[in-house]
Amino acid sequence: MLLSWMAWTLPTALFFLFIALSLIAMVVWERYRPGGAPRYGVLGLHTTRGDRLFISLLGAGFIFLIWLGVFGTPLWAPLGISLVYGTAVFRWV
Repeated sequence: MLLSWMAWTLPTALFFLFIALSLIAMVVWERYRPGGAPRYGVLGLHTTRGDRLFISLLGAGFIFLIWLGVFGTPLWAPLGISLVYGTAVFRWV
């Protein structure tokens, strides 16, 4: 009853599960393969892995919002675009 005000649908639960698993994966990755030195990427920013995760999640949020505003559902295309964007952020930013 504590969270009854929120519409806990399967996509909402999967979203929060993905965020939690991403954070756990980043902690494990940093523990076993420390990457302390920031990288200088194509955007001209010095970023760490956590910065790149934040940039990719924020960008994915904007991709989904723009897609919903312009095209509506289904959301498979922005999911693919977000995955490509996130891969590019981790590779080149």
